[in-house]
Order: sequence, then structure tokens, then C-alpha cells
Amino acid sequence: MCIINTVKKNSVSHSKSDTRSTQFDYESDKSLFPGLPDDVAKLCLALVPRSSHPSMAGVCKNWRSFIKGKDFITERKLAGAVEEWLYFLTMDTERKECHWEVFDCVGHKFRILPPMPGAMKAGFEVVVLNGKLLVIAGYSIADGTDSVSSDVYQYDSCLNRWSKLANLNVARYDFACAAVDGVVYVVGGYGIEGDNLASAEVYDPETDKWTLIESLRRPRSGCFACGFDGKLYVMGGRSSFTIGNSRFVDVYNPKRHSWNEMKNGCVMVTAHAVVGKKLFCMEWKNQRKLSMFNPEDNSWKMVPVPLTGSSSIGFRFGIVDGKLLLFSLKNEPEYRTLLYDPNAAPGSEWKTSDIKPSGLCMCSVTIKV
Repeated sequence: MCIINTVKKNSVSHSKSDTRSTQFDYESDKSLFPGLPDDVAKLCLALVPRSSHPSMAGVCKNWRSFIKGKDFITERKLAGAVEEWLYFLTMDTERKECHWEVFDCVGHKFRILPPMPGAMKAGFEVVVLNGKLLVIAGYSIADGTDSVSSDVYQYDSCLNRWSKLANLNVARYDFACAAVDGVVYVVGGYGIEGDNLASAEVYDPETDKWTLIESLRRPRSGCFACGFDGKLYVMGGRSSFTIGNSRFVDVYNPKRHSWNEMKNGCVMVTAHAVVGKKLFCMEWKNQRKLSMFNPEDNSWKMVPVPLTGSSSIGFRFGIVDGKLLLFSLKNEPEYRTLLYDPNAAPGSEWKTSDIKPSGLCMCSVTIKV
């Protein structure tokens, strides 16, 4: 409580007085708390509720530097203070404007995020890395001209702030993207000329640098990716080397720096999410069943989806507390979000949830900090 009061007092004083005089006492000492051992100080800061993190970052540079780093998340995990928040990119019912918003699963409150820099895009990808939200590449249309992007933007939930990261080596859209063991991979997609890409690259947050890695065996676009046991799985989409949608699964092993393939993937996937150690997919041809992939034996299982509202409802996926959320892609006020618990007893896996974005859900990610 003392720390929270300090955060609030300093936040108020910053707006009323000279910031330099407020921060001097903290920043003249390189420690987090003058007179306290660093391990105790880190624990104290780690226990501050997540909603106060942006204000806490404004107290001094030392605090801000600490909560921006991976050590802060580690301390919160050790202290059992991690909070799970859901982030949504939502669009209004007229499909003209969209914005990012966050749902505080502890306080059950929605907040609007600051506008993301850059032009509005389609065909981009979103991934969570080290407690931060990354929005990668895509294409935009301005004055009737298409523009394929290599831009990467990062949202830091602790600072409530967007920043620009290093650009991709290859501009692309409708590609696959996933985080695996602390780095981010992007694979395939369409390039500037609308051509299918086979190129792949990896992002290291320590150096803020994208590095090209071995390309796919065949160009691939409209695909998606996920990570299991330190490997990258790329599924779905189309390849210029095959007719129709591809069932091949490309698997990248970072230790061997090489690709291999399996032949039992999903096609025309409209939504996907990894819950625990299983991948859940929904295919365009069948919106009433979940396809569940188990990477331990490369097997698939079908899970029927209860009928709620219109039978033509499509879904976007979210994850909360180890459970899968199904958000409707139609604006039906009476629709309640479906919740699937893979660990529940047979017959009780499905329930409903009151969690619902303010508009149409374009995508959803979970950030634990």
C-alpha cells in the first residue's frame, strides 16, 4: 500500500510541478529504493497491481527501466502476482473504424488503448513476446494505392505506450507468425508484387533485429503458425506448388536450422489458438466443430461446437485461464461468448462467458504480466 500511495503521489506531483525536482531523489541513487537491497525492492515493485504500472513507470527512470525488462515479469511470477488481461482489436458495426481495447480479468473492466502508430492495415499478424504485444507488417490502401508494409510496432502494457521496432527484411502480408522460446518467426505470405513468398525470418528482442533463416521448401501464403516444444509449426494456406489448399505442415527446428514436413494439417483455417499443449483450429467449411491437434502424436480430434444464435456465425478465438473463448463475428446482441474448458469432465466442457468486446472481434491475444 505504501508503494501504491507513492506511485499515486508522484503521478499527481508530476502533473503539478517540475518533474526534475520530483525525480531527483530517486535518480541520484541507482538503486530502486535507497536503503533497500535490490532483491527486496524488486519484490516490492512486483507486488504493485498491474493497473498501476503506467503510473509506477512515471516515478523515475530506475523504476521504468525495471518494469520494462523481463526480470519484472519473472519477479511477478515468483511472487504469484501475475495478472491475465485480454486484448482485442475491435471494429464498429459499420466496419469503418477499429481500435485496441483491453479487458482486465481481475477488475472486470474494459480500457481503450492509445491509437497504434502508422496506417490502418489488413493482412497483418499479432504476437505476444515477453509480455508485450507486437503488430507485424500487413498492407494498407491509401488513395487507391496498395502498400505492403515491413513495419513492426510494439505495445508495452506496463507503460501503456506504443513504440516502433526494427522493420522486417521482407515486406509481406497474409503470412504465418509465432513466438517460440523468446523469439518471433514470420514465414511466407505475399510480397510487394503479390507473389507467394518462401522466405522466413526471426526476431531477437535483445538486439531488436530481424534475421533471415532457411526458406520454406515451397512458397506459402494465407497460412498460420504456432510453437510446440521449441519447434515452429506452419499450417494452412496455399502454395504455388500445389492445387488448392495445402494440408502439408512445415516444421522448423531452430537447433538444426532446418525444415521438415508432415501431411495431416488443416485447410482454410479461420481461427486458431494454442491452449496448454494443444492447438485448436476452426476451418471455414465447418464452423460447428473444433479441430484439436496434439503435437505429441500428431493426431487430430474433432470437438462439436454448441449451436448458439445463427448457425452461420463465425468465430474468433481468445484464451483466458487456460480455456478457449469463442467470440462471434456477427453483431447479435443476444449472443453470449462460448467458453471451452479442455480439462473439464466429459459433458461439461462447454459454458458461456460474459466476456465480450465492445465491437466485432478482429483478433484477441492474452498477456500475462
